[in-house]
Amino acid sequence: MSEQSRRPRKPAKPYRRPQKDPVRILAFEALRAVDERDAYANLVLPPLLRKAREKGGFDARDAALATELVYGTLRRQGTYDAVIAACVDRPLREVDPPVLDVLSLGVHQLLGTRIPTHAAVSASVELARVVLGDGRAKFVNAVLRKVAQDDLDGWLEKVAPPYDEDPEDHLAVVHSHPRWVVSALWDSLGGGRAGIEDLLEADNERPEVTLVARPGRATAEELLREEAAVPGRWSPYAVRLAEGGEPGAVQAVREGRAGVQDEGSQLVALALANAPLDGSDSKWLDGCAGPGGKAALLGALAAERGATLLASEKQPHRAGLVAKALAGNPGPYQVIAADGTRPPWRPGTFDRVLMDVPCTGLGALRRRPEARWRRRPDDLDNFAPLQRALLRTALDSVRVGGIVGYATCSPHLAETRAVVSDILKQRPEAELIDARPLLPGVPALGEGPDIQLWPHLHGTDAMYLALIRRTA
Repeated sequence: MSEQSRRPRKPAKPYRRPQKDPVRILAFEALRAVDERDAYANLVLPPLLRKAREKGGFDARDAALATELVYGTLRRQGTYDAVIAACVDRPLREVDPPVLDVLSLGVHQLLGTRIPTHAAVSASVELARVVLGDGRAKFVNAVLRKVAQDDLDGWLEKVAPPYDEDPEDHLAVVHSHPRWVVSALWDSLGGGRAGIEDLLEADNERPEVTLVARPGRATAEELLREEAAVPGRWSPYAVRLAEGGEPGAVQAVREGRAGVQDEGSQLVALALANAPLDGSDSKWLDGCAGPGGKAALLGALAAERGATLLASEKQPHRAGLVAKALAGNPGPYQVIAADGTRPPWRPGTFDRVLMDVPCTGLGALRRRPEARWRRRPDDLDNFAPLQRALLRTALDSVRVGGIVGYATCSPHLAETRAVVSDILKQRPEAELIDARPLLPGVPALGEGPDIQLWPHLHGTDAMYLALIRRTA
């Protein structure tokens, strides 16, 4: 018998079951839903958090961490993809999507949070063992150890092209936006490097929760009595909740007397409602009313003047959301499911008309960060005919002397000024009016007569509004 064969064998290490971390498992499930079903995180995450709380052992700190992991990963996905691509030996498209989701969560913990390096790596490997298996967990471990060798700034120097060589690609990698979106936003914003960098950075910040006190039903003063509530910046009906504020805990929100509504959305409704008008002011129309935030505010403002609001929405389930938002409105209103390009109402019926048209949503990337990766340039071509048709309907629907508000939650010039310019060329009986005086105190509204709001300048979504008077 050889010397080697006489040596006692080391006992095999007992298999250790992976530790299940409910916070990271929940974050992974949310990312898979976004990837597999084209779901939106803001719709997927709340029921997952609610279910976790109902099971017990999942507190507010857990919910906050899970939310940060999901939204932080989605916002920085482009940057993290570039880092991961530099650390794997195959094209990124050949990495299984679930593996890529675990890697992205790990990279966010390493480069985008204060979680210690060893904890970020070990927690991600444990997650991989639970959801992917031990074999692929080893791959995750190897990649994340490479990522951990540098911080975010160091990685950006390696993976982003120099600004002087390719400004748009540099900004796309550093600020995690598709290149075409960077180019479009820069065109809309104008100016130099500082402005576009400020905008892209603002897109990657967690937006505040903003409430609206619906006139005649609640007041901003009432909402300000809530814990962590501060006044809105521009709208007299707006109240902002500090980080961690839960709108569902606000009694006025539960009762429908107040709602969650971005301040930019409030300003669009207020500008239309306050536009000067000669003659009657008794019939208002929201022609693309879903999901109902602007309709609820317009309905309350109309009620104060004795006017009636008709809220029309093509999709029946969204019309149901509008009805829910308007429930309890103090004045007369009606909600219908109707195609705005083939309206059931007669021409010239309304004094004020709002058309907040379907669009790419590039103005709300703070709230829906995954939309930046879903949208494609050809989406603009798909929306263009509908946007123009809806604006034509709006001009047909308003009486002579009445006002139309054309709004989008996109700053892309193809969805804003290009649409308005094209229709005004066809409709000599319509003229733009200056919307800027209708938002007193709001700075940086540009040369007019239309309005473009910006996250980095106004703290709002990038809402666009053009006000048009029918003159004949």
